[in-house]
Amino acid sequence: MNDPSSHDEVTLARTLTGFNATMIGLGAMIGAGVFVLTGIAAGEAGPAAIIAFALNGIVTTFTAFSYAELASTIPEAGGGYAFVKRAYPGVVGFISGWMLWFAYTVACSLYAVGFGGYFVELLESYFPYIYHTAVELVGHGNAISIITFAITAFFISLNVLGADVTGKAENVITLAKVVVLGLFIAFGVAAMFRTPELVHTNFVPLLPKGVGGVVVAMGLTFIAFEGYDLIATVSEEIKNPTKAIPIATFVSLWAAVIIYLLILLVSFGAVDPTGFTGVYNKLPDQLPTELSPHVLDPADPAVNTVWEILGTYKETGIVRAAENFMPSVGVLIIVFGGLLSTMSALNATVLASSRVAFSMGRERMLPSRLAIIHPIRRTPHVAVLVTGFILVAMAVTLPIEVVGSGASLLFLLSFVLVNLSLIWIRRNEPALKGFKTPLFPLLPILGVVSNLALAIYQFTFQPMAWYVSLAWIGMGLVIYYAYTTRVEAAEAPPEALIVHEEVLAMKEYSVLLPLANEKQAHQLAILGAAIAQEKDGEVLALHVVRLPVQLSLSEARHFLAYGKPLMEAVIREARAFDVPVHTMIRVGRHIGSAILDTAQKRDSNLIILGWPGYTQSRDVAFGNIIDLLAKNPPCDIAVVRFRRREAPHRILIPTAGGLHTGLAIDLAIAQARQYERQYPERHPTITLLYITPEDENSGAMARGYELLRSLAAGFDYPLEALVVTAPDVVTGILREAEEHNLVVMGATEERLFEQRLFGSISQRVASSCSKTVIMVKRYRGPVRSWLRRLLLPGSVGIKQEGGILPPGAS
Repeated sequence: MNDPSSHDEVTLARTLTGFNATMIGLGAMIGAGVFVLTGIAAGEAGPAAIIAFALNGIVTTFTAFSYAELASTIPEAGGGYAFVKRAYPGVVGFISGWMLWFAYTVACSLYAVGFGGYFVELLESYFPYIYHTAVELVGHGNAISIITFAITAFFISLNVLGADVTGKAENVITLAKVVVLGLFIAFGVAAMFRTPELVHTNFVPLLPKGVGGVVVAMGLTFIAFEGYDLIATVSEEIKNPTKAIPIATFVSLWAAVIIYLLILLVSFGAVDPTGFTGVYNKLPDQLPTELSPHVLDPADPAVNTVWEILGTYKETGIVRAAENFMPSVGVLIIVFGGLLSTMSALNATVLASSRVAFSMGRERMLPSRLAIIHPIRRTPHVAVLVTGFILVAMAVTLPIEVVGSGASLLFLLSFVLVNLSLIWIRRNEPALKGFKTPLFPLLPILGVVSNLALAIYQFTFQPMAWYVSLAWIGMGLVIYYAYTTRVEAAEAPPEALIVHEEVLAMKEYSVLLPLANEKQAHQLAILGAAIAQEKDGEVLALHVVRLPVQLSLSEARHFLAYGKPLMEAVIREARAFDVPVHTMIRVGRHIGSAILDTAQKRDSNLIILGWPGYTQSRDVAFGNIIDLLAKNPPCDIAVVRFRRREAPHRILIPTAGGLHTGLAIDLAIAQARQYERQYPERHPTITLLYITPEDENSGAMARGYELLRSLAAGFDYPLEALVVTAPDVVTGILREAEEHNLVVMGATEERLFEQRLFGSISQRVASSCSKTVIMVKRYRGPVRSWLRRLLLPGSVGIKQEGGILPPGAS
């Protein structure tokens, strides 16, 4: 038995194909909802119920894009919970999983009870002897409960056996269900061609209850569009998830939407309202007791529209439609389809809910026994059994209608969190590979707004859903603060822990290279090794594994295999410079804090960070990690925007004589001397650049030359001076950079509480320049740095109009 408390990685076997994943999503979506909700939607919106279903399909697609991207880039068990807790670890992540586990489990109960109801109806209509015998023995309600328990036990057993067995069962059931619905649609289309005049009559008026009716129908039927998200909950068990998950998500979603729309089309267009006279005469005792607002007149069925008839019969509307245009076996076919629908939805949802419980147990949000994996089947059998016990208890004891309304609301709130998580993860982890949502961040924002609007609107016609949901969330908060936080405190590793370190030699000068990926490792290693060789120092290669607060140390160790190739890349590049490399892999709660701690404890002299050239947050200049390090650096710091690799034959240093110019010149000289050693016949040049506005007189240029000459006098390397005019500073730097191979510039000094730590000039240059740009900041010591920012706020900023580089700009 796999014990999750050990140091081994707890994972599930990848046995599901893309087709299996599609069937799981499609089977969950085409559940009992399409049978129950067709008549209800017709009663609320009339023929415009088709519009309501189509709009729900569009709204659902917004969130489907988020699920497709997140599940393909982060294929972990737990689905929406795994994504939310990655973006918002702690109580928000816990509540997302808590809500989804409840919602999926209640959905299981609904499907199980639905199966029991359909099965009893089948017995009553076609096997009356068996039905009456069962009712006499245990009663009608108990008969449904026994069947509910039996079908639940069957699918719990399938899920314990393995995801591949579950997937095969889902394939068979879903395909059979689609065939049944295909027969319903085919007979309906044939009837529409036989009586085309009915099609126009039945769809006029299209909006008998106005746009408001469409909105009400959207809120009532949204639950029918939940199911594609189940694919994400089993993503850890899907083969080739990066490719298979997006395809399965969209195919299952829009296949279900198309089937829904076709069912509604024939339910309205193929039904002859005059053909319902016989129905009234045949089933007077089975008509609904509350016909309002659709009161039918059996004496004159011609006055009753199709949408009024379907709305009157509500959940059995689709059965009555089948009786109207299908052969006498139509009712049997539809009831059989209902059985298949509830079976496939139950199967898929048991799979999903147990994976959420497994994921929460694996991450110590809930008891770790939920994360135990069967040693042979490789299934989370404990999570499956616990989920099965809860859903059976709900199905046979609780008022499922009330609890089910709360589940629908919790799905909406969970989808809001998933869309917000996509925005956070895309901005903070841009290196993740997989499917990318187009029109980002518009689509996830639309997903947030639309799901939240439906959730709020649900209060107007189902306030009990909010009461149930808030009660469940409140219970989750009690569990989190009473249990989860104590487990975290007992099992949490230190804030940043070294899990791998190798020291070849100890040098006085150390260049720290924080590494994120292999390409960046090669680039930083070349630059860092060149500087370290010039300073007779070493390179300290650091890779930090971000450890969310809810994970134990054992859950981070499997990242070590990813960090070691980064170390090897640095070692290979540094070997060419004959520079020793000190390698380290750490796990920490915050990457930036772990880098700071390493630099302080290892007495690093220079930190070199790679920057991709953009940031998607308006509150930071270069990203959360770089801005944190640059705010109060423990040593000199350099941020590099790498472009196409060129030899540093001509180096440009834009400057106005600021605090960090000396460091910029030092690093430029180190690069030039290394290049000279490699190619003695070549002589690299370093040019100091000063820019004046175009409307300045010759005196400004003379002052510029004087400043540059005074700077050059302090170094034992020939430095050229260049003063040019330009409409603004950035334009002037970019223009001159085209004639050079490398740009090195100092950071802009900032006000005390300014977050844009390097200033907009260096950021704009690095973003737009076609050459590699190195931005540097000299370590001034904590006291001097703080006093300067406090006492000299007027010396900072950017004079945009004149194009003057401000005091301290570089």
